[in-house]
Amino acid sequence: MHPSNGFAWSRQELTVDGVALDVATAHRGGAHAPILFLHGFGSTKEDYTDIANHAAFDGHPVVAYDAPGCGDTVCGDPTAVSIPFLVDTAVAVLDRLGIERFHLVGHSMGGLTALMLAARHPDRVLSFVDIEGNVAPEDCFLSRQIVSHPAADGATFLKGFIERNRRSPAYAAPLFASSLPHKVRADAIRGIFESMVELSDHGDLMTTFLGLPCPRMFMYGDQNASLSYLPRLAAAGVELAEIPQCGHFPMYSNPPVMWARIAGFQGKVPDPWW
Repeated sequence: MHPSNGFAWSRQELTVDGVALDVATAHRGGAHAPILFLHGFGSTKEDYTDIANHAAFDGHPVVAYDAPGCGDTVCGDPTAVSIPFLVDTAVAVLDRLGIERFHLVGHSMGGLTALMLAARHPDRVLSFVDIEGNVAPEDCFLSRQIVSHPAADGATFLKGFIERNRRSPAYAAPLFASSLPHKVRADAIRGIFESMVELSDHGDLMTTFLGLPCPRMFMYGDQNASLSYLPRLAAAGVELAEIPQCGHFPMYSNPPVMWARIAGFQGKVPDPWW
């Protein structure tokens, strides 16, 4: 491994649910409470390494890694990847790195993974920032395309998915599309998307999210301010963070505001390390 901006870039050889993984990881140390970042579908750990440039996070250990099926992580069986599998992977990475309690930040697919992780281990999560992670059926505007645009195989689906995002009027959608061929294993798509749809439609995710005992923030782009459940979240005490000039990808469209809102939210949570 080698240091860069305080990060060590390493690989974690793990076996999760019988599948061999070589997980590409960015990790730095520190004396404050750790922060775990879980990226969205078609993204990678590098979405979050700019945290090193924001002084509000100085002293916090940070963990980000490429989910199986994405980025530089090698997965022995990409067809085995699903949201439950990604939750098991997160637990394995945390345990390998010796991290017991942590702030949790997840985007989209990573937000749903984070929600299920927090529900499984509520005593370990200090706070949860959910960046447009699935909490209701309406959140499957990307993943439900596996049903609405059926294809014979993952490669064919991915090609069409890229073209649809290139033509989307949403902020940063063409940017997102441009990197998908390099960041996604086609064989992993069906398992990921089908499990996201199944959980969103039948998993009672809203009840799970509202029942978490930790402080919660739901972050969304102003382009998605019409999400029907936002008033319900606010009424239940969830802090809402609307990011201006932004759609589904605040880390691409408006990262300074994203980082400021995350820092402000986490800064209100007592740090058990101090």
